[in-house]
Amino acid sequence: MEMIVKGRHMEVRPDIRAYAEEKVGKAARLLNSMVMDVEVELYHERNRSIEKNQVAEATIRTKHPGPVIRARESASDMKAAIDLVAGKLERQASKFKGKLDRKNSAHAGGPPDVGAAVAEEDEFADETPPVIVKTKSMELKPMDADEAILQLELLGHDFFVFESSENAMVNVLYKRRDGDYGLIVPKEA
Repeated sequence: MEMIVKGRHMEVRPDIRAYAEEKVGKAARLLNSMVMDVEVELYHERNRSIEKNQVAEATIRTKHPGPVIRARESASDMKAAIDLVAGKLERQASKFKGKLDRKNSAHAGGPPDVGAAVAEEDEFADETPPVIVKTKSMELKPMDADEAILQLELLGHDFFVFESSENAMVNVLYKRRDGDYGLIVPKEA
């Protein structure tokens, strides 16, 4: 397993690098041989009004057909942000591993491991699944990306759905954390 710890617009101190490798490595070891590589990115939010300006982002890439596990957390201290992101990664990795173990025991012809399923349910019992609380309908007006950016800014939203005047398909424009924009364009089948 290869682990990369890097800083965005900052130099990562050796003690912080070792701390991140230890904490995030523990979460990655839950998936053992499935992990291809792990990437941890550390940075400071430059906005002074943000109290929790130390940010840790981590990505665990697994072998196909496994998932990519990502987490992002922020705190007022970099070690605390690393602790939070490692905890989130551990929960996601153990949840995936539990699903994988149940799937493999079902394919092996044996009875499903009920004890593991109950233990996992107990672990996540306090987490309620998200539900749809509001539905909106809207009329899609053909426009170009520049007009969509203007609409996004006028509405003050993080994303904007529109019909592209260039390809007559539904596109999604979104605001990125770095202040730039992203555009999701569907592939033609």
